[in-house]
Amino acid sequence: MTGELVVRPERTGDPVAEVVRAAFADEGEHVAALWTELAASDLLRGSLVAEAGGEVVGHVGLSHAWVDARRELVEVWVLSPLSVVPERQGTGVGSRLLAAALDAARAGVPLLFLEGDPGYYGARGFERADRHGFAPATTRTPAPAFQVVRFDTHEEWMTGRLVYPDIWWRYDAAGLRDPRLAEIEELLR
Repeated sequence: MTGELVVRPERTGDPVAEVVRAAFADEGEHVAALWTELAASDLLRGSLVAEAGGEVVGHVGLSHAWVDARRELVEVWVLSPLSVVPERQGTGVGSRLLAAALDAARAGVPLLFLEGDPGYYGARGFERADRHGFAPATTRTPAPAFQVVRFDTHEEWMTGRLVYPDIWWRYDAAGLRDPRLAEIEELLR
């Protein structure tokens, strides 16, 4: 897997599900199934891949959600999943995909949300969402893991609870279930 890293929109035939499976190991089948259904739905807002030497080594997905603000529902995007094949993790592929995803979202919505490691994503422009008036879709999301990027089109009234479309609930993909939730909360203290 040598060659210049290129981030581009996903094309038909790209092995995205295989990249997701490899990146998420034990949870790979579950996450790949969620992404496959999201990608085939009207919720898809972006699907980018990282390619090196003609081989797809990473992927990031962007999908539709809302913030339930007092004034009205606000369309926002969710960044998930971010996947890098194991042998390329820690080499900057994820950072490049995140930068491209931020550029795509900046042109489309006022807010981009994710659930993830605050150490990793915080260093790449994300902030704790609760510090800006946002509530996660479920109490099973640890506060430090619920993160947002606010773009120039964000207005102060655009605060409230993140609302995931039904697919996230059908896959039980919002927040964490015990005992993993308790383990993560302990690590984040």
